[in-house]
Amino acid sequence: MKLIPILIAFSALAADYPAPLRKARDAQDRPALDKLAAGAGAAAQAKAGDAAAQYAAAIHELVRAEVAMELRDKGGAKAAAESGIRAAEKAVALKPDSGEYHRVLGALCGQVIPANPLSALRYGRCALDEVNKAVELAPKSPLVYLSRGVGNYYLPPSFGGGPDLALKDIDKALQIDPKDADAWLWKGIVLRKMNRNAEARQAIRKSLQLNPSRVWTKQQLDKTPEK
Repeated sequence: MKLIPILIAFSALAADYPAPLRKARDAQDRPALDKLAAGAGAAAQAKAGDAAAQYAAAIHELVRAEVAMELRDKGGAKAAAESGIRAAEKAVALKPDSGEYHRVLGALCGQVIPANPLSALRYGRCALDEVNKAVELAPKSPLVYLSRGVGNYYLPPSFGGGPDLALKDIDKALQIDPKDADAWLWKGIVLRKMNRNAEARQAIRKSLQLNPSRVWTKQQLDKTPEK
């Protein structure tokens, strides 16, 4: 069964977020994220046939779920992800040829699983299928490779994943966009899992240089041994 160990698998990753959303994510400011998500959700309800509005609502919930997981609030992550899935499914239905819309739907499906492992079969299939569809539709997007790489980080080698595959996809993302702070962060996390701590710290420091405001990056650097 390749689906069970996916866990959070896909973080929000740094799409071209509006500045207020990025600022709130980087600061782990949940009240601000809740307010921003409520506004995006209301706009999506008012524009039910607008794919972009549905996507915006989904992205806001994706970021809410990501920060909830960073703060170890699995219930909050599950609630935000499930809300985002509904918006992302509408976006994909309205614009099925968008690789980014499929990526976000896959990311949201992956975020439901940690709070409810029994949902792994249902949401795991969604996560895998959607991110693979995203790679097919948007092969030049660094975000789709980073999403797949993070997924492989959480998927053990015995289930077809592992850090080697994760690093390959993350390096592909960095080949496309060498200034992607999230990709450098995840490269560091993967290298740490491989016990390559000096290289891991170097990658995470690079992420901090590119985005010095993100609290979670600082936390990851603090927990990475020097050697």
